[in-house]
Formats: sequence, C-alpha cells, structure tokens
Amino acid sequence: MDNIAGSKSSLSWVVNISVVALVLLWLFPTVGLFVSSFRTADQIAGSGWWASVSTQERQNPAIRIAGEEFERDGLYVIEGQLFEVEADVSAWGTSSRAPEAFGPGDTAELSKDRTVTVQADGSYVFTATETQEGKRLPRVFTTAETAPEFTLENYDRVLFGASGESNMGKAFFNTLTVTIPATIIPILVAAFAAYALAWMDFKGRALLIAMIVGLLVVPLQLALIPLLQLHNNIGIGKGYLGVWLAHTGFGLPLAIYLLRNYMVGLPKDIIENARVDGATDFQIFVKIILPLSFPALASFAIFQFLWVWNDLLVALVFLIDSTGETTVMTRQIVELLGSRGGNWEILATAAFISISVPLVVFFAMQKYLVRGLLAGSVK
Repeated sequence: MDNIAGSKSSLSWVVNISVVALVLLWLFPTVGLFVSSFRTADQIAGSGWWASVSTQERQNPAIRIAGEEFERDGLYVIEGQLFEVEADVSAWGTSSRAPEAFGPGDTAELSKDRTVTVQADGSYVFTATETQEGKRLPRVFTTAETAPEFTLENYDRVLFGASGESNMGKAFFNTLTVTIPATIIPILVAAFAAYALAWMDFKGRALLIAMIVGLLVVPLQLALIPLLQLHNNIGIGKGYLGVWLAHTGFGLPLAIYLLRNYMVGLPKDIIENARVDGATDFQIFVKIILPLSFPALASFAIFQFLWVWNDLLVALVFLIDSTGETTVMTRQIVELLGSRGGNWEILATAAFISISVPLVVFFAMQKYLVRGLLAGSVK
C-alpha cells in the first residue's frame, strides 16, 4: 500500500523531525541575538540569554567604595549603594582571595582601624578613625542575586551614541543606498533578457543561454580586480555607481536563468493570442509576462537583496570608505569587533540591526520564493 500514488509515506515523520530540527537550529541563535541586544554587559558576562528572564546569582566584579565623607560619633563615615539595580547579596568580601568571607550584615575589620558593613540590599557603611580624603578606599566583592534587566541603551549607543558607535546609524542608510538600486537594476535588465531568450526567436539564442548557465559557476573573486580597473579606466572609479554596476553584473546570470525558466513555463496560447490581436513584444512583456512572472521576480529579489545586504567583499573593493561616508553595516560590524571585542552587548545590538531588514524582506516575500524557484521545473 505504501507504493500507491497519493498515500502517505511511512518515513514522513523523519521529514517532519528534520524540518523542526533545521528550524530550531536557525531560530535559537537568532532569538539569542535578539535577547542579548537588550541585556546589559554584566548580565551577558554572567549568564546565557536563556537565563535572561530568571533571577541570577553570580559573583560581581569588585566595586570600590565611594561617596561623601561625614563625621558621626567621632568616626569618619561613608555610606552608599553598591548596585544601580535591585540585588540580594548572599555573600561578600574585601579580598579576591576570599570573595565570600562575610554574610549580609557582617562587619569586616580592615587595617588602620577601618571597618566595612554590607547589607543584603547592597547598601554599605564604611567607617574610619581618621579622614580618608585623598586615600584609596577598599574594594568589595559580592555574590548577589540580581533581577532580570532589559534596556534600550544598547540601541541608543549604537544608533545615536559615541562617534565610534553612532556610525552604525549612518552605515544602515549607506547599506540601503547600496542594496535597493543593486536589487532593482538587475531585475529590470534580466526581465527583458529573459523574455527575449524565452519567447523571441533569433540566431545564437541557445548559445547565449549556455553562456549564461556557464557564468553561474564563475567565482566573482576572479572578476573583482579586472572590473575595478575597467571602472577606473572609463571614469567610474569607486563609489555607489561602481558598486551598483558590480552587483548588477554578478547578479544577472542567476536572474536571467531564473526568469527565463519561469517565462518558458507560461501558457503559450496566451502569448500567441496576444500576437494575433496585434500586440507588440513590448506590450506582451509589460501587460502579460511581467504580471504573470511576479513570483519569479520576487524570488530573485529576495536572493539579491540578501546577498547585497550581507556583502562585505564587493563593498570593500568598489566603495571609498576611508572617510567613513560610504561605510556599509558589514564593514562597521567588523570595525566594532576589532575595537570592542569584549563589548558583547554592542556587538549583539549591531548584528541584530543588520539582520532585521533581511528578516522583514524574507518573511514578507517568502511565499513567492518556492513558487518562483520551482516554476518551469515540471511540465
């Protein structure tokens, strides 16, 4: 019975499990990046993103006592709070060798007649028999439970903050400036070429199709330097125009191949009837072929948009970014990684900003993706 057409395969559960596994493999790091982009540096250093909504107990970095000094009962006193957020201290100490030597409410006797008392809420009282002005105050090591904390400060720093980070906002618009024309231009050119190769009869058509298929396997790295030299020789040089033309050239073979395969599968009777009614090739292309080819156009648009948005190599070669005026997001993230390798909250925020637009584009147009790719494969 398993071989009867239309019957459900006995291995369908394997397919379902594989699909779920692939979805989870993609979803976990994406969700982790999203959650980490709203966490503080201390929380990222203390626990993974999956623990972000639970109370965490961790040993905090040393905090040096500071505050206004005043006299009370013949002692010089400094009072303050160790944490900016609510915390529950379970143990504390004044030395890295014994960071959990005392409990909440205990008093630590220090040298030179000084004492420190730390309460469970993180408040402390420091006392000394002589003034501590100009002297180095002791450090306090704490083990505390901290409540979950989320903040928009990371996004504010990346988009509008200090000069080294605020470039991400400019890089975002630079990437849009590169990506949108580099997606639209090859679609316009490829649509005309695909229609000619699919429905217009002329000599050398089969050879052109074979050449286009052959260009699909040519590594773009081979053409980067010759193409840049050509741009310099004809006066284009480096800039937005150069990177648009480069992405157009690299994307055209796939675009023509996909659109041509789709257009060949369109009903022949519709086109022949239009020609009988006196329609020109341009009218057939604009009024019949383009509306019917929208799934294929959308599928290529997704591919091209994702490729250009995430590109670094072509942008490095064809864009002038020594001044930072044309820096794209991939380049900016690399620079953040080099100068701020320990600031994971900044890197996570910058990375999520970078992937947010491709995610929106993909989910908005993904229903056309499979339809466009499989069109023409079955007659």
